[in-house]
Amino acid sequence: MILVLVFVLILGGAGILYKQLGQKLAPNLLATQTPQETESTEASTPTTQENESEKILAPDFTVYDLDGNEVHLSDFIGKSVVLNFWASWCSPCKMEMPDFNEKYLEIGEEVQFLIINMTDGSRETVETASAFIAEQGYSFPVFYDTDQDAAATYGVYSLPTTYFIDEEGNAIAQATGAIDEETLQQGIDMIISDR
Repeated sequence: MILVLVFVLILGGAGILYKQLGQKLAPNLLATQTPQETESTEASTPTTQENESEKILAPDFTVYDLDGNEVHLSDFIGKSVVLNFWASWCSPCKMEMPDFNEKYLEIGEEVQFLIINMTDGSRETVETASAFIAEQGYSFPVFYDTDQDAAATYGVYSLPTTYFIDEEGNAIAQATGAIDEETLQQGIDMIISDR
């Protein structure tokens, strides 16, 4: 009887902790990148000094397009980048994709969208991912992380994960979990210099 009571208390405490942490890490919050630490804050609130020396250069990686051609993040220096990691089996990824597609159609000439599929070759393949994109009619460019280079470089452990990178190649903000249209726009506003 005591063991059952202890189990119920632990389970209840875990539920309360999960709820509190979930509210603090709500998907409408972006984490801004600073050299010392990553600090959660609303995207529209400046949290760091606007000093060039404080910016973090986004690490380069190699992914592949549908034809198997190498694509590197460094290929897009000079253009703001929305970098999104996803998989076709990921429900939160599917929830945010319509917003990404709409935003891509609206500003795809101005901002480079790198929609990176976490292609592990078993649970997720190039074929399943590309079939999902075609079935949904999405227009944004999809790239395949078949070597897991991008995921390892960015330490992606949760899907979806989105990074906002400015035209100089600096990682400005990051969001873990599905983001809504407003948060996507906030991140984009942070990386486009004329906004």
